[in-house]
Amino acid sequence: MNDLILLLKYLLLGAVQGFTEPIPVSSSGHLIVVQQLIGLPHRGLAFETFLNTASLLAIVIIYREMLVRLTVNGLRYLRTRKPEYRSDFMFIVYIVVGTIPAGIIGMLFKDKIEMFFSSAKMIGLTLLITGTALWLIRNLRGVKRDGDLKLKDAIIVGLAQAVALIPGISRSGATVITSIAVGMRQETALRFSFLLYIPISLAGLVLSVTDIANDSEMSTLWAPYAAAFIASLIFTYVSMKWLMNIMEKGNLKYFAYYCLAAGLFLLFVL
Repeated sequence: MNDLILLLKYLLLGAVQGFTEPIPVSSSGHLIVVQQLIGLPHRGLAFETFLNTASLLAIVIIYREMLVRLTVNGLRYLRTRKPEYRSDFMFIVYIVVGTIPAGIIGMLFKDKIEMFFSSAKMIGLTLLITGTALWLIRNLRGVKRDGDLKLKDAIIVGLAQAVALIPGISRSGATVITSIAVGMRQETALRFSFLLYIPISLAGLVLSVTDIANDSEMSTLWAPYAAAFIASLIFTYVSMKWLMNIMEKGNLKYFAYYCLAAGLFLLFVL
């Protein structure tokens, strides 16, 4: 019975990670709070990276056609310099530029940031910040498409992604909000946000491979870990498709309501 309960708890963690990863409500913040609520010890960065890898796989599956097109056309532009391939090549450049701030800050300060902001009260405060930002941009409708982006747009959104290293500040929320704020159409903001997610998550995985391999719980909890991974993969895919539909309709205000309510709950109730 205890083994079954443990398995169900890890299934819940995977589902929470997966469902909250794409939507602008902070997956890291929810993961920390849920672990506290169900009585599981904080498993640390290695476990979070392990679950995040499942989310990464789901995002790659969803954007696989675009990733192939960008790669092929980017290489074609390098070989031929034909103008019809330049837009895709520059989109790749902007993704690389946008990844740099979070990559540098993450390598230097991620552990300290998570240690300082990992309490439920701090996550409540940062959820209030996310909710307020979502509310402020709820009616914005940008005009920039994929081919209209500039270097400054990539830098600004990249800095927002770095801020989202703080638990409770949603990575997708920070990047989508900032992308819309600098004038991107909602569908372009969504694509840019999640193509930024891919390299930063890959980098995090590479840097954490040793920690994951040396995780003392991995051998004894392989079944719960596997269940959490599968749940994270499935729920990320479903949640991302749901978010795409919401973005088409411009209903980000509902996420603002949720973040504000959850933030107040964590600050004054939990």
